[in-house]
Amino acid sequence: MQIRKEIEKLTEGELLEMFRNEFLRKLAKYKLIDESLRKKYGISFEEFENKNIVARKNYSWEVESDAQEWEVAIDGIATYSRKLKELEVWT
Repeated sequence: MQIRKEIEKLTEGELLEMFRNEFLRKLAKYKLIDESLRKKYGISFEEFENKNIVARKNYSWEVESDAQEWEVAIDGIATYSRKLKELEVWT
């Protein structure tokens, strides 16, 4: 396989940089979703949950979908922030 040969040529530093770039890309994606939904609802995800907005909006498909997407984004922000910190040990 050609890709295997290319991977084997990479140095540890190059691999770490690839991971860092991917983690930053995913973090940016999740932060963008969080920011977009904060603007849409005018509150943070924590407030959204505490105020039970999904129930207040009669469990509409749009609001439930937003809630799920937002929850994934919040988890993604935490996950990729943690992964970036862990990666710092290697650099």
